[in-house]
Amino acid sequence: MAETSLWLLILVIVVAVVFDFANGFNDAANAIATVVSTRVLTPGLAILLAATMNMVGAFSGTAVAKVVGSKIVDPDSVNLITIVAGVGGAAIWVLTASRFGLPVSGSHSLLSGVAGAGIATAGWSVLIGSGVRKVLIGIFVSPLIAFVLAYIFMMIIYRVFSRSSSSTTNAIFAKLQILSAAAMGFSHGSNDAQKTMGIIALALFVSGRIDEFTIPIWVIFLSGTVMALGTYMGGWRVIHTLGSRIVRMRPANGFAAESTAAAIIEAASKFGVPLSTTQAITACILGQGATIRLSAVRWGVAESIVMAWIVTLPVCGLLGAGLYVFLGRLLL
Repeated sequence: MAETSLWLLILVIVVAVVFDFANGFNDAANAIATVVSTRVLTPGLAILLAATMNMVGAFSGTAVAKVVGSKIVDPDSVNLITIVAGVGGAAIWVLTASRFGLPVSGSHSLLSGVAGAGIATAGWSVLIGSGVRKVLIGIFVSPLIAFVLAYIFMMIIYRVFSRSSSSTTNAIFAKLQILSAAAMGFSHGSNDAQKTMGIIALALFVSGRIDEFTIPIWVIFLSGTVMALGTYMGGWRVIHTLGSRIVRMRPANGFAAESTAAAIIEAASKFGVPLSTTQAITACILGQGATIRLSAVRWGVAESIVMAWIVTLPVCGLLGAGLYVFLGRLLL
């Protein structure tokens, strides 16, 4: 039994690492799409910057990891098969979305996959209300806040630089956008890498490898490294969707979108809210784009992205539950 538990634990870690890589691969666009589309940085330099800052951000805290690992499903009511199924379902969805260039939420994929597998394991009572509420806040409130703040920030920039020439404005914000891209990469690592940390820590706790729910340093290092590698490999179709298919941007627009999104994500990380970095940056791109004129935004592309967000929750929940049933029959 102990040997079986060990192999299941190893399987959980492997699947979690695959998800972490897929999340970084899909979410590379979050950090660099705008800075590449405005031609402030070359794709190679932008990817290297984002991957480096992902790694640094992963060491900035564990509040999100603790929510993901101990406040979504009751750790005492699930088993290692639950975790494998939940993370596996999320990885399948994120990799599929990356293949078709859809910037889906890796966060919502993971959390709904684990929730679906948990429900299949122990019923609806396995869900923990406080953690689920934080997830719902991240899903429904953060995009609205991001849209509004990015719109306001862009309007302020227009007002402050209204008498400056376009060449002067572009030169100033070309430099500032490097900083905002770095901040976006850091915030992505601080929020998204923690989700994989939480899942691995949950597996360690469920298997009895740790007596209380904590995040070991090697888990932080592993999660940060793998996410940085996934980001470095880059999901170029997703980058194209976010960077140019929604709205055309200049350096000032890119700075407004990135800096607003980074601030929102970092605030969420400090309060332990597992935010969707994809939602945050997309909403900020839409918000600043709407300041030009509503027709400047390709709302059809935005609609397809929103639809991908909506279907993520039920699809990953069902994938997680289905995989649990399949693996349960195979392994139990």
